[in-house]
Amino acid sequence: MILSLPEQTPLLLLSLSTTVTISPPPPPIRRPNRQTEDRERELVSPLLLSSPAMTDGEGSGEYREFKALVEAADRKFARARDLPLYGGGDHHSRKAFKAYTRLWRLQQERRRELVAAGLRRWEIGEVASRIGQLYYARYLRTAEPRSLVGAYVFYEAIYSRGYFAASAAGGGGAGSGGKHQGLLIRYKELRFIARFLVVAMLMRRAEAVDHLVGRLRSLLDETKSAYPKTNFKEWKQVLQELGRFLKADGAYKGARSLRYDNLFDSYASNLASIARFHSKRVLKLKEAVLTSYRRNEVKFTELTLDTFRMLQCLEWEPTGSYQIAVKELTENGTMSDQSGPSGLIDIHLSTEISDGSLPSNPQKAILYHPSVSHLLAVLATICDELSQDSILLIYISASGSADQNPCQKYASSSSSRAKPTAAFCTDKPNPHTASDNHLWLGPRGSGGPNILYPEDLIPFTRYPLFLVIDSENSHAFKAIHNAEKGEPAALLLSPRIVPAMPGADSMGNGSQFTYFLTAPMQAFCQLAGITSDIDSDTYANAENILFSAMEQYEETLCTSVGLNNVWGQILPDPFLRRLILRFIFCRAVLFYFHPEEHVEHLPTCLPSLPESVSPKAKAIKTPILLLAENLVVSNRFHFGNKA
Repeated sequence: MILSLPEQTPLLLLSLSTTVTISPPPPPIRRPNRQTEDRERELVSPLLLSSPAMTDGEGSGEYREFKALVEAADRKFARARDLPLYGGGDHHSRKAFKAYTRLWRLQQERRRELVAAGLRRWEIGEVASRIGQLYYARYLRTAEPRSLVGAYVFYEAIYSRGYFAASAAGGGGAGSGGKHQGLLIRYKELRFIARFLVVAMLMRRAEAVDHLVGRLRSLLDETKSAYPKTNFKEWKQVLQELGRFLKADGAYKGARSLRYDNLFDSYASNLASIARFHSKRVLKLKEAVLTSYRRNEVKFTELTLDTFRMLQCLEWEPTGSYQIAVKELTENGTMSDQSGPSGLIDIHLSTEISDGSLPSNPQKAILYHPSVSHLLAVLATICDELSQDSILLIYISASGSADQNPCQKYASSSSSRAKPTAAFCTDKPNPHTASDNHLWLGPRGSGGPNILYPEDLIPFTRYPLFLVIDSENSHAFKAIHNAEKGEPAALLLSPRIVPAMPGADSMGNGSQFTYFLTAPMQAFCQLAGITSDIDSDTYANAENILFSAMEQYEETLCTSVGLNNVWGQILPDPFLRRLILRFIFCRAVLFYFHPEEHVEHLPTCLPSLPESVSPKAKAIKTPILLLAENLVVSNRFHFGNKA
C-alpha cells in the first residue's frame, strides 16, 4: 500500500520558489459538488482559448502546448483522485505526479512566452494546487510527514503569491462572460483555502489557521457582495462547521501535540521491563482503519473531530521536519516581482523533510461516513495485505441508533469550575425503535445495510486485531471475545453512559472516550468542568503529574504477573502501549468521578487487564488524586468512599 514514487519526483517538485510564510496583512476536501468542478473547467476553457493575446499568433504555440498538457494532466489527476486511499493506486498517482512535473517545468522554462500568449495567474495557482492535492493524497495513503509538508509548501506558496486572489479581484473582463469567469475563480479560491486549512490544522500551525479562517470569511463576504444573486448557502455551512471544529480543537491553548513525542511519551526507566516481551511474539501496528458516523458530529469538510484526533495520535511527532526556512528569489537571487504570474517557486528547506531517526507512521484508511458494506470491503482489502508481524487497529465511533439525540443537561453557572447540576447523561437508543446490539452507520431510515453487528467483524479475526469501539452500544462487541476465528482480538470499549460535560453540548467537543485516548489532560479538564484558559504554571504542573502517572502505570503494567499474552504481544508497540495506558487512566478517572459504582459508567477492555492496574489499586489512584488537587477540583471526585 506504499505509494512508491520515483525518488527524484518529490525533489523536483519541491525545487519550486516562493516564500513559505503567510504574511499577516485540511480528505480530501468536501466539495460542494464534484460535478461543479468539472463543469467549471468546461466553462472556463473556451474563455481562455479565445483570449485576445491568442489571436496574434505570437507565442500561441507554447500556450496551446501548455493547455494540452493541462488537459492531459487533469485527466490523470481525475483518475488518481477517484481512487480509494488504500490498497493499490500507485500507478495512477505516479502518472499524475509525472504529468504535473512536466507541466510545471514547461511554465518555468517558457514563462515569458506563455505570459505574452495569455497565461493567467490563476492557471499557475491551479497547477500548484493540484500538486498540493497530490501530496496531501500521498500523505493520507502513506502517512509520510514529508508529503504533508509538501502539500503545505505548495499551498502556502499559492497563498503568498495571491494567484487566485489577484485573478478573482480583477474579474474576467467586461461582459457577462468575464463576470462568470470571475465567479468561477472565486469558487476555486474558496476551495483552495479550505484545503489549505485542513493541511495547516494537521500541521498544528495555529497562526496560519487563524489567518486563513479570517481570509475565508472575508472572501465569502466579498464574493456575496460582488455576486448578490448567487446562493452561497453551502459555504455558510462550511464556515459554521469550521467554527465548531476550531472551538473544540482549540479549547485548551498551549496543549501539546497529540502525536507521539519521545520526550513526553517514552519512559527510559521502563525500557528493560518492555524488552522482556520481545522474547516472544511481537506485533507492530502498521495499518489502521479510522471512521466515525454520528448525527451532528463536529467536522470540517470530510474530517470529523474524532478521526482528526485519532489520526494524529497514531503518528510520530517530527523533530524539526516542519521547520521550513523561507526565501523568495528570482533567477538571479533578487527579490521577485509579485505582479506577474511567475511560476518560479524555489522552496528551500532548513532540514530534511524526512526524519531518519523516527520509524514510519502506521498507514491509515480514513473513512468518512462509510456504509457498512464499504467498511467491510476496506477491512477485507487491508487484511489481505497485512504482514505476519502486523496488527490492524480498527477505530469506530458511531451511534447505536438512527434517531440518537445526545443529551444536553449541563451546569448553568458561568464559573469555569462550575459543578454540573446533572451528573450524567445517556446516549442510549430508544428501546422501541432499536436494539442495543449494533452500531448505526447511515442516515435516518430503516436498518439493514446501515447496521453493523459484532458478528460482521468476526471473520477478520483470522488476523490480529486491536478494536476501539466508541459508542453507547460498545458492550455488544464483547461478543467478539472468545469467538475469534484464529487470532484473539484486543478490545477497548467505551462506557455506555457518558457523564455530562459542563459548558458544552454532548457532542460539541467530540466523543469523551476518544478524547481521553488521544488527549488525556484536556479530557480530564473538560470532565472536571475547567472550560476556561488555565494558568500556565498550573497546567504545566498538571502535565508533569500526568507524565509521572503514565510512567508509573507503564511500569506497573509491564511488571504485572498474569498479564494476558494478547496484551503482552502488543505492549512493545509505542502507539498501542500509549492507548492502553490512557485507557487505564480514563477508566480510573471515571471510576472516581461517579458517586456510585456501575459497570455502565466505565470503559471495558477484553481480555481483562491485571488487578494491579484496576482503578482501586493505589498506584493508579494516587496520581489522579494529585492531579485533582493540583487543579483544585477534588470536590468533583469521590475518593473517600471508594476504598
